[in-house]
Amino acid sequence: MAAFPVTTVELGTGRRAAQLFPLGDAAVVVQFGESIDLDIRLAIQSLSAYLAQQPFVGLRECVPAFTTLTVYYDPWLASAQGQHQPYERVCKILRQRLLAAPTVSPTAAATVEIPVCYGGDLGPDLEVVAHHTGLKPADIITYHSAPKYLVHMIGFAPGFPYLGGLDARLATPRRAEPRALVPAGAVGIAGLQTGIYSLPTPGGWQLIGRTPLRLFDPAADPPTLLRAGQHLRFVPIDEAEFQRLSA
Repeated sequence: MAAFPVTTVELGTGRRAAQLFPLGDAAVVVQFGESIDLDIRLAIQSLSAYLAQQPFVGLRECVPAFTTLTVYYDPWLASAQGQHQPYERVCKILRQRLLAAPTVSPTAAATVEIPVCYGGDLGPDLEVVAHHTGLKPADIITYHSAPKYLVHMIGFAPGFPYLGGLDARLATPRRAEPRALVPAGAVGIAGLQTGIYSLPTPGGWQLIGRTPLRLFDPAADPPTLLRAGQHLRFVPIDEAEFQRLSA
């Protein structure tokens, strides 16, 4: 069996090279590196925004992740109705878009504030994190709510944000036994990541608090509160404020 083709696109001085490879017969993965960092996030954001402004015939959607942008397309339309090989044609278009896409700067948009009630019944693993890290619960709340986090991607469940920027002092492994059901709004830590459960789902992250905000509403436009490329900050609230905002 032949190995899948990989196309490398050199983007010039000061810009990361990108690698293109197929995902099935109707998608191309554009990979900008192996690590999770801001430069890669900005490169993904740049190409995604440019494709939104300059779409090609057959483009269906672009899905950002930590180090990749997956571009889904209609093979029949992208092939000019059978005149070209769709994958090769889409790769050629993406190479052109990569070279033409302007460099973007970190967004200056307002930071989204996420109110969180930490500890107690709403954050049952706060003491677990405290025991693992050797920190006081109050310090965990301070360190967790201090950074401005970057939303790297939305995944796992609709509206679930994977965030970059967690203070390394808070890193705690996942639970040995995942919970069968984690409530929507639960804020958790897993290793060097932190995130917010957008829907009631099973999960193994250490739960340190909960937000009353609704991260996913299928009736809303857009249905998700957050999107990749945004920044957010957690704002500690007490249980009375949590109940008030929930109502």
